Amino acid sequence: MTPQPNPEAGAAVKAADRAHVFHSWSAQELIDPLAVAGAEGSYFWDYDGKRYLDFTSGLVYTNIGYQHPAVVAAIQEQAARMTTFAPAFAVEARSEAARLIAERTPGDLDKIFFTNGGADAVEHAVRMARLHTGRPKVLSAYRSYHGGTQQAINLTGDPRRWANDSGAAGVVHFWAPFLYRSRFYAETEEQECARALEHLETTIAFEGPATIAAIVLETVPGTAGIMVPPPGYLAGVREICDKYGIVLVFDEVMAGFGRTGEWFAADHFGVVPDLMTFAKGVNSGYVPLGGVAISGKIADTFAKRPYPGGLTYSGHPLACAAAVATIRVMAEEGVVEHAAHLGTDVLEPALRELAERHSSVGEVRGLGMFWAIELVRDQETREPLVPYNAAGEANAPMAAFAAAMKAGGVWPFVNMNRTHVVPPCNITEAELKEGLAVLDAALFVADEHTRG
Repeated sequence: MTPQPNPEAGAAVKAADRAHVFHSWSAQELIDPLAVAGAEGSYFWDYDGKRYLDFTSGLVYTNIGYQHPAVVAAIQEQAARMTTFAPAFAVEARSEAARLIAERTPGDLDKIFFTNGGADAVEHAVRMARLHTGRPKVLSAYRSYHGGTQQAINLTGDPRRWANDSGAAGVVHFWAPFLYRSRFYAETEEQECARALEHLETTIAFEGPATIAAIVLETVPGTAGIMVPPPGYLAGVREICDKYGIVLVFDEVMAGFGRTGEWFAADHFGVVPDLMTFAKGVNSGYVPLGGVAISGKIADTFAKRPYPGGLTYSGHPLACAAAVATIRVMAEEGVVEHAAHLGTDVLEPALRELAERHSSVGEVRGLGMFWAIELVRDQETREPLVPYNAAGEANAPMAAFAAAMKAGGVWPFVNMNRTHVVPPCNITEAELKEGLAVLDAALFVADEHTRG
């Protein structure tokens, strides 16, 4: 679709937004939201007709891009046939979505509890784990993000938790492996893995194993920086959980449904959790949907004991119809395989080449179409480009980098000292290379703030 400029309409949209919309995670008077006129495939555009290649996939959810005709048609058909129905009934779209998801989840995660998104999926996974074990505490990692609702934000290990942290949520944080900024003085992945597992088990010992219901981990942490765990780490966590009777929860809200080049990131590591949360890519975000995939032993807990939780819109027919269509599109069009190919053969080599060329790049890391570039002021000391949780003038180098990306027609996902490269999983090779060329140019802006 060719964008048609309509600045008057854009001004009206912007005015209404500024007058009435309260935005997430924002000081309301300090933001300037872009008015978006339309989107298709890997692109969206504003009311001035400027088009942007979306290197954010919305918020890492449009895994098949915007306005895929098969999914749009499925939503339209479902709306014409049955727009909504209560969750206590068996509904075709809901049943089929659950079946298709269960076919793809690892191990025996064959029961699906539907939610409206990722945060409430995490809430319910924690509730299930506590009820299953009868224990109160939950462990989660620093450098993590699990959602904005009460339990999920307390599980989160980044600064967005601080203002919301009541200190009474039964959450204990620990350090997960991240060799580039190791908390364990490790020099190799093997050392990082072993020391991270020792640290986790020590934390459990000092917290009291019999008090811990679950360990919640992003299989591959997303917002915090796409830190792929070293070989053996997730298997080691699984062993620790089995040893102490702790429920292992993988948060695949961001990493699931093809993002890493497998249906789920867990597939890369051959580890099966007891519970797994999902959302975002399950239907490319076309209609809000999330859920918990539940193992047999957890499901058995509630076979004759009511599960004390639910949502009015659990398994909403429109959302489930979108999930059915999205999963079928991904299977028929080979989207997961395409993401794996682009990641291995195009994106990873290109990002490693950028790392060689730019003094602001400390490290690149990722899987499939799920990559991050760590930006630094000094490659030798690994000093971050801006201070942790920087804002205002202190964040100027990152702001200048993001502005250069947007000026080049690519919308970036910038978080603290990182830019994520997370375009739709079905992006074409030509589109990906177009975006990488803009990224290359923008990194020269970041280079100006380095000591390289």
